[in-house]
Amino acid sequence: MGGGHFVGAHGAFRRVPPFGDPGRYRAAAALLRAARESLTSADGDLLLVVDDAHDLDSLSATLVYQLALTGSARLVVTVHSEAPMPDVVAALWTDQLLSRIEVRPLDAAGTAAVLASALGTPPPGALADEIFARSQGNPLYLRHLIEGDGLVQAGDGWRCRDVQRLPLFALIDVYLRGLPQPVRGVLDYLAVAEPLPRTDLTALAGEQAVEQAAGVVLFDDQEQARAAHPLYAQRARAALGPERARSLRAAVVAQLSTHPSDHVGDQLRLAALAADSDTPAPVAATVSAAQQALRLGDLVLAERLSRAALDRSEGLAARLVLAYALAWQGHGREAGAVLAAVDPDTLSDTELMAWALPRAANQFWMLDEPERATAFLQTIRNRVAAPTAKATLDALAATFAMNSGTPLRALRIAGEVLASPHADEVGVGWAASTAALCSARTGRFGEVEALAARAVAGEHPGLLRFTSGFARVTALVMAGRLDAARSLAQRYTDFAELQQPGRAIGEVLVAYVAIAQGDFDTAVALLGPASDALARTGYSWGPLSLMLLAHALGQQGKQVEAAKVLSRAESRHGLKSALFAPELALAKAWARSARGDEIGAIDAAREAVQAAERGGQSAIALRALQDAARLGDIRAVYRAERLAVEVDCVLGRLTLAHARALAAGDADALAEVAADLADAGLHPAAADAAAQSRRAQLVR
Repeated sequence: MGGGHFVGAHGAFRRVPPFGDPGRYRAAAALLRAARESLTSADGDLLLVVDDAHDLDSLSATLVYQLALTGSARLVVTVHSEAPMPDVVAALWTDQLLSRIEVRPLDAAGTAAVLASALGTPPPGALADEIFARSQGNPLYLRHLIEGDGLVQAGDGWRCRDVQRLPLFALIDVYLRGLPQPVRGVLDYLAVAEPLPRTDLTALAGEQAVEQAAGVVLFDDQEQARAAHPLYAQRARAALGPERARSLRAAVVAQLSTHPSDHVGDQLRLAALAADSDTPAPVAATVSAAQQALRLGDLVLAERLSRAALDRSEGLAARLVLAYALAWQGHGREAGAVLAAVDPDTLSDTELMAWALPRAANQFWMLDEPERATAFLQTIRNRVAAPTAKATLDALAATFAMNSGTPLRALRIAGEVLASPHADEVGVGWAASTAALCSARTGRFGEVEALAARAVAGEHPGLLRFTSGFARVTALVMAGRLDAARSLAQRYTDFAELQQPGRAIGEVLVAYVAIAQGDFDTAVALLGPASDALARTGYSWGPLSLMLLAHALGQQGKQVEAAKVLSRAESRHGLKSALFAPELALAKAWARSARGDEIGAIDAAREAVQAAERGGQSAIALRALQDAARLGDIRAVYRAERLAVEVDCVLGRLTLAHARALAAGDADALAEVAADLADAGLHPAAADAAAQSRRAQLVR
């Protein structure tokens, strides 16, 4: 296809330089931007053809999604309908970015037409029916049936050879076994390393063999060789014994190494081939490739390469990559075991920090041992001497304090880190994102934007951008800017980290705003899959997603579903998610409301207010008071009077007006509040205030 590009796993990153500048490529997001710029700058009108997109690695799939989202390229994407695929690939059509066209098998008439064209005469009806029953309309089956002499002409017409009663895979196996040995050799090289440049394939298999393989092997306009059909390579690969496959990979690695590439995708591909060959790369090179895979977000490849390195050497660097890859895939206990095998007494201060930070984080979130993690962090702090190391440890301690439900303490610790001249990029990222969310939840809205900007300035890897993003979304909701909050939350979902768990966390942010807007259907649709994805991570986002889901279901009046999800939220909640204790109580309030327990609902809403105030979360206490007023709590006015003075924002003023009107039974004031709430986009609160106004009119 003229002017187009074909993309396979990591293929989009072949034109992107390696991580020579760690600051620039610290995050996968930076690499995605570089890849987008590399692709779109070369062609004014880019046509991108992505074949077998179900096989893409997560970062390449994310890049394809972003190109579709921004309209930067025209896209033709093929997937096997029954193959498992990255969520981002499926989102291409579920998010309605691309039209989904089902390429269906031929019907009986189409099968008969193909046979008539190939045979030069219409086949007998019985033969056409038999072939259709065997092939189920698969064009590849028909091709091998005809080209493989599966049909013979007898005196009474055409008939099938008995061998053609085989299923498709077996039919292809018969075809491959019949290939000349040199041609089969060409296909075997592609079976272990597809695609290959023509020059390399020729050097490996010989020019005559490559020419003889025409029809079995195809070349694109960049002279990259692929099997003529994916099943050819798949069946050839299945027929290779382990020793033969390793030998072939070793030969490919040796050939590709004669002209080393400085592009990330090529380097990772070569490292993966070498790891599964008879001639593995040096340990240091394998570890370096594993680190690059980790930065790219290819956790499976990072795990595979780091394990290969550890099999040959007990180096700390490989162990750290393996631990990160396992933890980020949700395998916290395995990651903990990998890190526990290290003797800290043998480490330098630099190595100690590199080992201690992931171990503490894994203990806190993945293993659900926050007390042990906090104590471990303090032990390491007492051991190190460098001010930068102490600042980084303090920044993580601030994050732990926030999640443990003590945001004021977290703010104090984070503030000290941010004021320190010794804090490095990692420490600033943790401290600033923590301070941003704590500021939003304690009502210090004026500080949120600057802190959020500082948190993401260094493009530190991981999920810190979502913490600061939640802070920004919370501040906008409290300011009554619901549309802006929804738009911002959606941008985090679309761009920040489309691979999991980033996409799920972004959807939690969207659902958080959707609930305030009354868009419960969207919230429920997002939170169901998001909570499933986050359950494997151990992050506090997991319990929060369940709390919000129970909340939304309760407001929909779905008492059974809300009760079930609430039970799951309560079982997942603990010290590591104590920051969200008010959200859990509000979920309980709306679950009770759904079953008609008005008194119990008000009690739970009051519990939410108290939980927020105990932790110094004044803004969240105001949110809880708004729900209490909606549920009919005439005593909400007393706390609202105090908190609305302490936290000056649109939502606080609306909550106070609502609580006052409710306590006074003032129908006109309630109607006015309902109109103001609707203007702010708080439609469920507006509807409840309007209903309370109508009831107040009846008792005049």
